[in-house]
Amino acid sequence: MNIENLTLCEKIVSPSYIRQGSQARRGHEQLIRLLLDQGKCPEEGWSESTIELFLNELAVMDSNNFLGNCGVGEREGRVASRLVANRHYRLIHGIGRSGDIAAVQPKAAGSSLLNKLTNSVVLDILKISGVRSVASCFVVPMATGMSLTLCFLTLRHRRPKARFIIWPRIDQKSCFKSMITAGFEPVVVENVLEGDELRTDLEAVQRKIEELGAENVLCLHSTTSCFAPRVPDRLEELATMCAKYDIPHIVNNAYGVQSSKCMHLIQQGARVGRIDAFVQSLDKNFMVPVGGAIIAGFDESFVQEISKMYPGRASASPSLDILITLLTLGAKGYKKYLSERKEIYSFLAEELRSLASAHGERLLHTPHNPISLAMSLDGLQASSSQAVTQLGSMLFTRQVSGARVIPLGKEQTVSGYTFRGFMSHSESYPCPYLNAASAVGITRDDVTLCMKRLDKCLKALKKDGKTAITSSSVPPADQDVPDEE
Repeated sequence: MNIENLTLCEKIVSPSYIRQGSQARRGHEQLIRLLLDQGKCPEEGWSESTIELFLNELAVMDSNNFLGNCGVGEREGRVASRLVANRHYRLIHGIGRSGDIAAVQPKAAGSSLLNKLTNSVVLDILKISGVRSVASCFVVPMATGMSLTLCFLTLRHRRPKARFIIWPRIDQKSCFKSMITAGFEPVVVENVLEGDELRTDLEAVQRKIEELGAENVLCLHSTTSCFAPRVPDRLEELATMCAKYDIPHIVNNAYGVQSSKCMHLIQQGARVGRIDAFVQSLDKNFMVPVGGAIIAGFDESFVQEISKMYPGRASASPSLDILITLLTLGAKGYKKYLSERKEIYSFLAEELRSLASAHGERLLHTPHNPISLAMSLDGLQASSSQAVTQLGSMLFTRQVSGARVIPLGKEQTVSGYTFRGFMSHSESYPCPYLNAASAVGITRDDVTLCMKRLDKCLKALKKDGKTAITSSSVPPADQDVPDEE
């Protein structure tokens, strides 16, 4: 309420009560003022009432919520379902305009403000998470793969003759298909085995650049976050190589924001060499629904160029989700999640090492991977050629999600390219293995329950020296683990 309305309220209710209520409201408004003034994630999280007040204030600034508005265009923010309107806080116009996802909409000042503030708050979080010199970013309503495609399409205008993208292999379909969808030819560089780890083959990357000719290479497409035993690419060396050959460098940082090590690699790569843009998922890093990503970079003009490549307006849902989440957590709350994730990574490693030892397996030594771990399944493979894949099925039916069981020798064709040893990031990794990850939001209870169920599955598969266990002989989940809930 404004001052005039509050004065009128004092004629209805005791002025002392109204002043008290007014002071309480000013507390909410002060938080909003600081956000508008600084454009940074608040240190302490906001209450739901403050967030809803703020979103309602934004919504009434959009034309679809104007009293007496008369819309005669094809897009007037009309919504048939009240549930849908409430789900979006009546912010219906989306973000951007037909020519630029970052542009301000004349009839949607509130939604435009939401877009600008979200990008500003997210930029602050990227800096807090370790990439201090990042210059610009924007939230795009596409997941990581399509966001990478947008980056490649933008580079096409800068390097119209280039046909190839050099890509140190990582067995994840969307990042591979992002290059195909953009119309380029991926040049796959196999990783090199160092101990248990799969690492970037720098010499092979350089040979490919010289063989193809730097002018024919659109960019180098590197990766930070990944499944063990693959580890993040050697970003500093690759960035230096890109600067030397004047080749753009796009980094797939899908779930790397939650890892200080991944963010440090990006920061260092930009410091010593060249990184043009890095892309990260919203859902994997910030615990929001799937459907958004952050495209960030160290050259503001290039990031703006990418945003202008996006055709048409865009959904505001991912921007709304991430803004609400960060305002709820505050910088302090998000940093707490990151700290807890790192602690549970160590706990998961110890629990997995202990379990592996009890079953004659071992925890693979992958110290350069800060999120994912891998446990060998040599003994299981020896007992039966089907036991490894059977383990994956058993875990899934027991509601252990996210664990990946990787057998030997699998072939997979993706967009016409055949990968041998698919899922293992290598044509011939020495052993089958199981993956588990400590991602943001994980709890110690998740780890403890997973270990109990994994232990029971391994025992069931090896019981009495059987070479295979049929699904009918394995008790269902609710019978197998009644004591774990």
